[in-house]
Amino acid sequence: QFQLVESGGGLVQPGGSLRLSCAASGFTLDYYTIGWFRQAPGKEREGVSSISSSDHMTYYADSVKGRFTISRDNAKNTVYLQMNSLKPEDTAVYYCAALLGETLTFLVDLYDYWGQGTQVTVSS
Repeated sequence: QFQLVESGGGLVQPGGSLRLSCAASGFTLDYYTIGWFRQAPGKEREGVSSISSSDHMTYYADSVKGRFTISRDNAKNTVYLQMNSLKPEDTAVYYCAALLGETLTFLVDLYDYWGQGTQVTVSS
């Protein structure tokens, strides 16, 4: 059974940091581009960052550039999203998703597998 599981969400004050993890089971992430997405209440799901499968090229939404860093450890079959200088507007459910191949994209329909999401709340 192919599964992605996110962890690391929680409540943090503005300016704080969190590191999200996306662990795969049932398949290897080596051949998959991984994307992080988020969805706030009443808003559409939006792309945050993605990292390609073999050359680890990265892509970020303008709203998180310079604050978030995506990385992957294929040996651990896990992708990470380091989030620094968090703002209240970063509050959302964060999802990771896997796309077979090298394409860096935020097109939701192209992703093959999705995790269940982890809540991130930035509030004082």
